[in-house]
Amino acid sequence: MTMADIAAVSQMEQRLFSSPWPRDSFRYELQENPYSHLFVAEDERGQLIGYAGVWTTFDQAQITTIGVDEPYRRQRWATRLMQRLFQAAQECGCEMISLEVRVSNLPAQTLYKKMGFETIHVRKSYYQDNHEDAYLMMRPLGGEL
Repeated sequence: MTMADIAAVSQMEQRLFSSPWPRDSFRYELQENPYSHLFVAEDERGQLIGYAGVWTTFDQAQITTIGVDEPYRRQRWATRLMQRLFQAAQECGCEMISLEVRVSNLPAQTLYKKMGFETIHVRKSYYQDNHEDAYLMMRPLGGEL
């Protein structure tokens, strides 16, 4: 992701999530957070169709965001973005990767389980918009992506 992508990413974030990141958060992650790694996916025409981010600190990585625009879902774009996050985390020496997901987001949970994540904890009232719980999911890094 570059600064030129922020407007499109921010618009997509607003469409996809009930609790979207503000545009300034993406700016901060790109320009000021040395632990942040942000990526975009584009179709063959160069149209932005998805994005993902991860923080890498010491031996742990945390997926911060992932989104794929509606028309491109169920075409393995989220899987490719996740694989890119795994690669970035491994390159930084991380051994584990985690994420939070809404308990109601069954499609995302299905993807994460297919990618080797396991639920290890429930974070009560994690989401500010409706106080929904989140599952904390983790998986080891290394081996086959």
